[in-house]
Amino acid sequence: MRLDSLEIDEKQENQEILRRYRRLLRSARPLLHDGDEALIREAFMTAVNAHRGTRRKSGEPYIYHPIAVAQIAAEEIGLGTTSIIAALLHDVVEDTEIELSELERRFGPKVAKIIDGLTKISGVFQTGTSQQAENFRKMLLTLSDDVRVILIKLADRLHNMRTLEAMPRNTQLKIANETIYLYAPLAHRLGLYAIKTELEDLYLKYTETEVYKEIAQKLAQSRTARNRFIKEFIGPLEAEIKKAGFNVTIKGRPKSIYSIFSKMRKQKVPFEDIYDLFAIRIIIDTTPENEKPACWQVYSIVTDFYKPNPDRLRDWISTPRSNGYESLHTTVMSKTGQWVEVQIRTMRMDEIAEKGYAAHWKYKDATTSSARENGLEQWITRVREMLERPGTSAVEFVNEFRNNLFNEEVYVFTPNGDLKILPAGATALDFAFEIHSQVGAHCLGAKVNNKLVPISYKIKNGDQIEILTSSKQKPSEDWLKIVATSKAVAKIKDHLRDERKKVAVDGKEIAERKLKALKLDMNEELLAELRAYFNQKSNLDLYFSLGKGIIDPAELKRFKEFKEAKAEGPALPPAKHLQASISKTLKGAESDVISIGDDLERVEYSLAKCCNPIRGDEVFGFVTINEGIKIHRTSCPNAPEMMANYGYRIIKVRWTAQVETAFLTGLRIAGTDRIGLINDVTKVISSELKVNMRSITIDTHDGVFDGKIMLYVSDTSHLDKLISKLKKVSGVVGISRFEN
Repeated sequence: MRLDSLEIDEKQENQEILRRYRRLLRSARPLLHDGDEALIREAFMTAVNAHRGTRRKSGEPYIYHPIAVAQIAAEEIGLGTTSIIAALLHDVVEDTEIELSELERRFGPKVAKIIDGLTKISGVFQTGTSQQAENFRKMLLTLSDDVRVILIKLADRLHNMRTLEAMPRNTQLKIANETIYLYAPLAHRLGLYAIKTELEDLYLKYTETEVYKEIAQKLAQSRTARNRFIKEFIGPLEAEIKKAGFNVTIKGRPKSIYSIFSKMRKQKVPFEDIYDLFAIRIIIDTTPENEKPACWQVYSIVTDFYKPNPDRLRDWISTPRSNGYESLHTTVMSKTGQWVEVQIRTMRMDEIAEKGYAAHWKYKDATTSSARENGLEQWITRVREMLERPGTSAVEFVNEFRNNLFNEEVYVFTPNGDLKILPAGATALDFAFEIHSQVGAHCLGAKVNNKLVPISYKIKNGDQIEILTSSKQKPSEDWLKIVATSKAVAKIKDHLRDERKKVAVDGKEIAERKLKALKLDMNEELLAELRAYFNQKSNLDLYFSLGKGIIDPAELKRFKEFKEAKAEGPALPPAKHLQASISKTLKGAESDVISIGDDLERVEYSLAKCCNPIRGDEVFGFVTINEGIKIHRTSCPNAPEMMANYGYRIIKVRWTAQVETAFLTGLRIAGTDRIGLINDVTKVISSELKVNMRSITIDTHDGVFDGKIMLYVSDTSHLDKLISKLKKVSGVVGISRFEN
């Protein structure tokens, strides 16, 4: 009986595999040429045979995943045959016996190169390095040759996020945080707004589950009223625009859950106080040469009906964003007194906004294509320069790369009127390096709109900038604190590297001589401990600091004493062996989970000061080189970077009921000032709930107060009870927890 049911299941699965494959072909057909379908079929059969018998964590056949990735590549990004084949085969080399050379022979060098870029590096990594960062850098090495590697990786990541439910909790956190740290900004940079938005929402779903559910529920509850409002808002506009002779589609789109959450957190307000929960999008069907006048004519009609906010006009048609995004944004006041964002664009612009980089080539001959291509090509050139720069660790590269995925931009001009686009926060010194590396290296100051400014001046939209140089000027370490662009950082580091190398040679000799005298063997393990102890990012930085006298050689003796003191306490295993060591130490069914107050008595740990976790918070452990395990909240602002670069050092942690500890946490409190307010607040804290305060600071201005209170609580329910009581104090408008 059981065998029969298994055979039926297998038959049903095979039918489902074929159904998904046929759906893929239907999506791909508009993009295919003669012979392409046969190649896709061959790739599909190769993948089916290679992954036969393999299943995902959900229990589904593994082949569902590559088919889904190919489906996203074709349908949601608009990629063609080569990408579909590569997507179907992207896990074959990594997970099966098939060699890359065989795929190259059967499907050509382009497909093989893309698959190679998507295949993780295997082997042993040195202590202090990051396999995640190395794999990310390897993938990006192919960017300058073929951007499709990144696009397929984004499709792969999107499907993994969509099916994250089946994964264990710690894996969910690692993948979600890596996604928000690298892949969502990367999707944004390539103009894939729909994918970027979904990745952000899914990140929130798995890291702030309760908040995600609450916002989703409130959006659902307000949907009927929102749709009624949108219908009434659109009605007169649509009639007038069509009367003017335009063929348009007008729709209201709700803002993403993540963007609403970000606004709530940034503005420190509840869901009910977020006014722009949706945007109205007007999409015009017109010819390329008529796009600009059509958008402005429709804008004129919109502002005839509704008064615009003059500070909220964004013209990305005259000057497209550097990722190719084109649209006209305005915020107008509705008849009911509510601000509404209106986006005006053409069908071409809308497709580019949804499908990003891949959609550009469909419109390559359009009249406005050069501006779009230039912005994207400039960015790819920057990434190529970063990849080619010697002496940069993978983690440094990933962090620099991420800094280059800027969202907000400023548009400035050279003295000759040439437009330059830089990230928001860029300085006159960044602009100088954007002109030329030698101009940057000798930058003395700048004239902005004919007014003299220092190199640290933060440039603003519309500035016209002239750089002043001197042959005597040269880069210094302080410059790294001034610049915001990765290009400027890289060039300054290049100029400093020669001097640092000379000093570092002396520093290395000092280290070798001193460590030998202290009978310490200078190997990679010891160097990693030294870097952590002296807070140095690389061996070069460590040697330079010793050679320059920033680190006194006598401090090496103190390091030895610190190391020996550590050795006398509970031994800490190397990070990469931590999971195995914990499994041996702990007993029970969940041997990969350690409990605060129980198992952790045998493992050195401390609560991270960056997020001040308290009992009841969802937490994870991060193993450090010298300070044992640090316990962080999953919502810690540093969590995405830690999990993206050092996922193998993350361990599962839970609280035990036995913990009887007072945890330090912070509350931000705001409201209208009155006599006796502070007394009422402290009365609730100290008298009613018997909570100890460490500090309280209240600042009042024009009848409004803003305060911070540091206090000790036993757990999250204790904190929630305190917040609930404080909200009832007369004059208190808002209370929120904050991290240090």
